[in-house]
Amino acid sequence: MFLGVDGGGTKTAFCLLRADGTIVAQATTASSYYFGEGIDLVTRVLKEGVGAVCATAGITPAEIDFAFFGIPTYGEVSDDVGTLDALPREILGHHRYRVDNDMVCGWSGSLGAVDGINVISGTGSMTYGERAGRGLRVGGWSELFGDEGSAYWIAIRGLQAFSRMSDGRQPAGPLLDVLRDHLKLAADLDLIDVVLNRWHGDRGKIAALSALVTGAADRGDEAAAAILAEAGRELAHLVETTRSRLGYSADEQVLVSYSGGTFNAAQVRAEFRAHLHTLHDRYDLRQPMYPPVVGAALYAAKQARSPLRADALEHLRTAPPATAA
Repeated sequence: MFLGVDGGGTKTAFCLLRADGTIVAQATTASSYYFGEGIDLVTRVLKEGVGAVCATAGITPAEIDFAFFGIPTYGEVSDDVGTLDALPREILGHHRYRVDNDMVCGWSGSLGAVDGINVISGTGSMTYGERAGRGLRVGGWSELFGDEGSAYWIAIRGLQAFSRMSDGRQPAGPLLDVLRDHLKLAADLDLIDVVLNRWHGDRGKIAALSALVTGAADRGDEAAAAILAEAGRELAHLVETTRSRLGYSADEQVLVSYSGGTFNAAQVRAEFRAHLHTLHDRYDLRQPMYPPVVGAALYAAKQARSPLRADALEHLRTAPPATAA
């Protein structure tokens, strides 16, 4: 039995996987992004989720053969790494686990834990790639001065476009009414009250506005469409940098996939694909094989030196998902 945990900026997902490719339990809890709330948040979230999937499966944590915990921001605060590494020991009651950044979950799920590059674009953005036993991260420098192409990045540019349209500094488009209606703005300047005063600049709430930018682009807003196209190009550049730094040769094929809600936008996917192939002609772009939480469980099996066999992986692709706890 392998446990995968995929943390994130809006939720934390848990998955219990058997070696035959059967998902026996899943659960979702609150975000494990602990900046601002303190590292104790991670303990609470993990304890709740592990308890939920074990209860559904009718097992104890001691019966989990190996677990992988993908925690957002892991590795970004050196002083916290030791604490995060130790947290699951108390919850599981054993040492058969590994902790790393949640980027590994997206990579493992999208490519089935084989060599290649995955680009993640959810609340934030980054790439993670592996080649010949070496792993590499590019991007993910936070919403303040990085995370290019992410939902937060798209949303902020959408808010900037709204302010410019409202002022008359650029032509007005459907984005104005989309945001006015969604946020129920009595006056355009109330946007400041909503984002800064009521939301206190909440990262997740702001990132969720990226869906409104996509909606405005669907209604013909040129500024919104340009933001989504730029996001796709930024994400392709992250992949190209990762390929170069991992040492892929010019004629070597590179498997690439993607994960995260930003790729639900057709405009982002299309520009990402187009720009990617202008940067390198040997990219093999594939749709994600499994969701990140399943990737976390697959990585747990790989870390236990018991990777799933081909028949188990096929069963995993075709079997209906387990009922969430």
